[in-house]
Amino acid sequence: MENLLNNIKMEVHDNLYLKEPFSSELGSSIVQEGAILIRNLGMENFTFKKLAIHIGVTEAAVYRYFENKHMLLLYLTAWYWAWMEVNYVYATANLDSSKARLTIAMKLIVNGPFFMRNAHLDPENLRSIVVNESLKGYLTKTVDVEHENGIFAQVYNFGERISELIYEINPTYPYPKTLAYTVMEASLLHAFNAKHLPGMTEQSLDSKNRLVFFEDLIIKAISNE
Repeated sequence: MENLLNNIKMEVHDNLYLKEPFSSELGSSIVQEGAILIRNLGMENFTFKKLAIHIGVTEAAVYRYFENKHMLLLYLTAWYWAWMEVNYVYATANLDSSKARLTIAMKLIVNGPFFMRNAHLDPENLRSIVVNESLKGYLTKTVDVEHENGIFAQVYNFGERISELIYEINPTYPYPKTLAYTVMEASLLHAFNAKHLPGMTEQSLDSKNRLVFFEDLIIKAISNE
């Protein structure tokens, strides 16, 4: 299974790019090296000029693939959520129990992908970008237009799987979608806070205890008792 996933390429919405990056060696280099630079520099300091110099091409060549660095960030974020969905599908393929699938889903959401190798993009690198940078891609004046253009399809796809799972476990719970996306976003924010704003969380809340916290949160919310 890991060998299969190692070579799989995520399909993301074609409005995220001007030219499909993995259709060429240059495009592949743009997203692969761009992801590394974004992780190392942060979005504020990352530029297409720096990326072009890093990979030895003209800045104009980079702009043939992406409209701007904002769209590159959204592309990488979309890839991450598509990868998360693939992880979930493979990890739960033989599980009939909704509660067992929820346990898998929570481990994914809180601690990131199970399968950490991919020949196209490094899932660990993407996880770091999503934790530290992804909100910068959403909290913008252009978000409504991007939403209508399908830019956020991949995060919706994954979130819908989680909300449907919550509904399976408790069909009377009135807020499955809200709960699913709240936990998805909160887990990322907590991972950020634990590293950069530790005063906002208990010091004992490491990755293991963070999972316990979010499992407790979601299970109590949907409990029939």
